[in-house]
Amino acid sequence: MNINIKERNGSYLGTLTGWIDTAVATQFLEDLKPLMSRADKSIELDCGGLDYICSLGLRGLLQLKKESVAKGGSLVLTHVEGEVLKIFTMTGFIKLFDIR
Repeated sequence: MNINIKERNGSYLGTLTGWIDTAVATQFLEDLKPLMSRADKSIELDCGGLDYICSLGLRGLLQLKKESVAKGGSLVLTHVEGEVLKIFTMTGFIKLFDIR
């Protein structure tokens, strides 16, 4: 699992790659902390390189979504495809996020 975060004109773009499974989920939650503190901004997470996400990873994304709503920012997930799209659909998370 890798997350790369870049600032772009006052908004943030994160690129997620690899597997977010239980072995790396704790690190993923730590890696999201900088975005949590900037949740008043526009955040886009590109999931095109993400091959799998476990329930703890979904929890981290949900926490980021809640922070964004609370702080008046926005969170958009892009390129949610394949196995990750199936997981979002099965869990109902597809209805909770702005997915493009």
